[in-house]
Amino acid sequence: MKLLIAADMEGISGVVSWNQVDPKHPEYARFRKIMTGDVNAAVEGAFRGGAEEIIVADGHGGGYNILLEALDPRARLNAGNAAPLVMVQGISSGIDAALFIGYHGRAGHPLAVLNHTWDTHLLNVWLNEVLVGETGINALVCGAFGAPVLLVSGDQGLAEEATALISGIETVIVKRATSYFSAECLPPQEAQERIRHGVEKAVRAFKEGKGPQPFKLSTPVTVTIEFSSAAHADGAMRLPGASRLDGRKVSASAADAMAAYHIFRTLVQLSSQ
Repeated sequence: MKLLIAADMEGISGVVSWNQVDPKHPEYARFRKIMTGDVNAAVEGAFRGGAEEIIVADGHGGGYNILLEALDPRARLNAGNAAPLVMVQGISSGIDAALFIGYHGRAGHPLAVLNHTWDTHLLNVWLNEVLVGETGINALVCGAFGAPVLLVSGDQGLAEEATALISGIETVIVKRATSYFSAECLPPQEAQERIRHGVEKAVRAFKEGKGPQPFKLSTPVTVTIEFSSAAHADGAMRLPGASRLDGRKVSASAADAMAAYHIFRTLVQLSSQ
């Protein structure tokens, strides 16, 4: 059984500030160690549950956050953000299922720490009129390769979002958001034990034929993005076939899930130029 552990940083144990996930800030060094600890807990839980091979994708920022020298040596690490599938790089290599560690709520979630979707100038993202965040976007890519997302870890806002999107998904709450910039946090040791236990449970259930199905949407897939300004929408409209729905909202249609993913990323890139 081959698993992908896709790791982000805003949902890691104890994170409540952009400073803590910014490589230019002194706090970052502390929290990349905690991020590596959360990932190691997931690796341990996955092997306890019956995994035979694990690939880890470092999906935050530049993709060089996880400390390779401290990572469980049974796992392999995809680092760097230039990889074709970025946050879920490795999913195309025969992965049976995925785990999302350290994820965060979608942009505009009423109660989720550091909630955003991909970039801070995106206000909302819809796939076939389903409001999604990075959980939904990356789950769609996993689903395109037949891999279900078994578990997410993060705050309670992320857990609620994932549960509404993916039936039967396991959730591990490592902190409870009290605002955008605050949460009641578990000590890392306790949070990581919960991750370890949750992952083991989710992987065992999957091996028994239980748990979530791959996340899929009907085709064609319509990607709609609401940007924070008309200027960003202007940039996105350089994509051939894009439609302007209003001053800040742009939409485009894709034949299948992977085409939708690439259209999404292209719209985001064009909107930033």
